Amino acid sequence: MKKIIFVLTSVIASYVLNAQVKTPAPSPHCTLTQVVGLTDVTVDYSRPSAKGRPVFGDLVPFGKLWRTGANLNSTVSFSEDVVINGTTLKKGKYAIFTTPKADMWEVIFYTDTDNWGTPENWDVNKAAVMTNVDPIALNNNVETFTIGINNITNDSATLDISWEKTMVSVKFTVPTNKAAMASIEKTLAGPTAGDYFSAAQYFYNSNGDMAKALEYVNKAIALNKQESVPFWHLRQKSLIQAKLGDKAGAIETAKLSLAAAEKAKNADYVKMNTDSIKEWSKK
Repeated sequence: MKKIIFVLTSVIASYVLNAQVKTPAPSPHCTLTQVVGLTDVTVDYSRPSAKGRPVFGDLVPFGKLWRTGANLNSTVSFSEDVVINGTTLKKGKYAIFTTPKADMWEVIFYTDTDNWGTPENWDVNKAAVMTNVDPIALNNNVETFTIGINNITNDSATLDISWEKTMVSVKFTVPTNKAAMASIEKTLAGPTAGDYFSAAQYFYNSNGDMAKALEYVNKAIALNKQESVPFWHLRQKSLIQAKLGDKAGAIETAKLSLAAAEKAKNADYVKMNTDSIKEWSKK
């Protein structure tokens, strides 16, 4: 009987330790991802609700730094540099802090994003961008705190912060034209040496068309300056030549790869080329 009671007690204790009570969060977590032009923008924040309380000037005092949300820092991430009010904000992740006032808000993008609430010690050097925006009075009531990315064009959007009957909107521009032109120029310029090398390597490793493999590796080599042809490109060419039965050509290419590998002090390629030259030199 004592054994049964002990086992039951152990089972109940284990259940109590592992059980987790699940209830709705007072300020639910939200993640928003939006593409603006060619820039990925991600907002991560918690959303408190007013619940009948007056918000701005009361729950959120005027003239004091506000966490702009609840719980951990509200953050925004940009995959490319953006421009806010004439100032470049480098790509990366930022905490969003604000100082609300009745007639003007200061919006701050802060590099330290690991605070619970506002930083204990404010460091002005971590304020990457600070900008002033006019609050907009809303006709409708926003019960739950909301951050959105709106007014999207190819080159810009707005980061909108809304709660109660107030919204502030921070416009940012993205480098769409620069990125698009770079992509167009790169694509229209044709394959790179690396592209041709990868194609040659694929044909070789998959026992595909060795003539094509040789054609592509030759194009890869041709796109490099003669004095700076990578030793791994030459190594790959020698392997292809050997597989095609051109042992003499393979040896000459391997010697070039060996010399380049020795210059780069790459012991692995020195050994591989040395071993291959010995093997292909056998009659």
